[in-house]
Amino acid sequence: MFMRKRLLPICVAWLVAWTTLGVGSRCIAEAPSLAGSAVLLQMIRDNAVQQELRIGDEQKKKILSALRMVDGPWFRSRNLKAVTREQEISKLVGQLETKLQTILTQSQQQRLLQLRCQSLGTRMLLRSDVIAKLQLSNQQVEALTSAFHATDSANSQLSNEEGSSEQREQLKQQEVALVKQELTDVQKLRLSTLTGAPFDFSAVRRTYPLAPELSLGDTQWIQGEPIKLANLQGKVVAIHFYAYQCINCQRNLPHYTAWMKDYADRDFVVIGIQTPETVAERDPAKVAAAAKREGMNYPLLLDLKSSNWKKWSNTMWPTVYLIDRKGFLRRWWQGELNWKGGNGEQQMRATIEQLLAEQD
Repeated sequence: MFMRKRLLPICVAWLVAWTTLGVGSRCIAEAPSLAGSAVLLQMIRDNAVQQELRIGDEQKKKILSALRMVDGPWFRSRNLKAVTREQEISKLVGQLETKLQTILTQSQQQRLLQLRCQSLGTRMLLRSDVIAKLQLSNQQVEALTSAFHATDSANSQLSNEEGSSEQREQLKQQEVALVKQELTDVQKLRLSTLTGAPFDFSAVRRTYPLAPELSLGDTQWIQGEPIKLANLQGKVVAIHFYAYQCINCQRNLPHYTAWMKDYADRDFVVIGIQTPETVAERDPAKVAAAAKREGMNYPLLLDLKSSNWKKWSNTMWPTVYLIDRKGFLRRWWQGELNWKGGNGEQQMRATIEQLLAEQD
């Protein structure tokens, strides 16, 4: 079994910084469009953004409810073809915008729009509302679009080897210089009203959807008591999908056991979901025997109809997901953690420790 699968220095200085909504070096924009349609989905769930908007407790509850309506489809859209994914995300963003209009005050909505523009950096110039307000000409839009595509193409050809970060920075600065050249002074001044005071996006942590609740139809708990993720609020959770005869899965299992041992007294939970591929992997007794043999001393769910695999839109054995104390997905890893000498286990462990240190 194999693994499957801102321009004037005073009014627009933020553009030079080129804020990318994400964590560390990881870009989490789901949408393929240069206008970045997913940024609303990404930012509205984060504490730092909600504090910036001065959102109250009751508003937070309503926002969370709204997120539950869109997060599942958004998460599952990650595996769709680019055009279909963009259409699905645009639809979900529209639904969320409609709900937020009933939850947020006018001033909160205005600031949120400013943050959405800031988060896109230069790419905000391709938003239809920004094009209209700046009165960009067709020629300007074409020039900007071409430049952005050129930057993306050049970036895609760069590896993560030494020196690539300097090359990426150079590409960014070239793009900013072109934007400065394309916009008139009047347009630059108008731009500052669309972005407002600069916001520090490095404080943003939650940019992924809520974790889907476990589907328990046609499933059987091989080990442990029945669990709902909703009842694990306040804990950090690792959920791994595996098949016990899969050699790639077997190589990951000791890491999960080590996590359990090292973080046993720190509100950390591991759940395994056995998603069968072979006939033997459908046999509860054989699944249980394999778990004992591998030292898997944590709850295991046998999912005979792959309902969780489908709900989570999984594509590969093995895959492991990390969920924070509020139930939001924060990271996942597909395949062997240390495939071909990689350091995936170290990366995931660092994220676990980060999530355990968080108290909000």
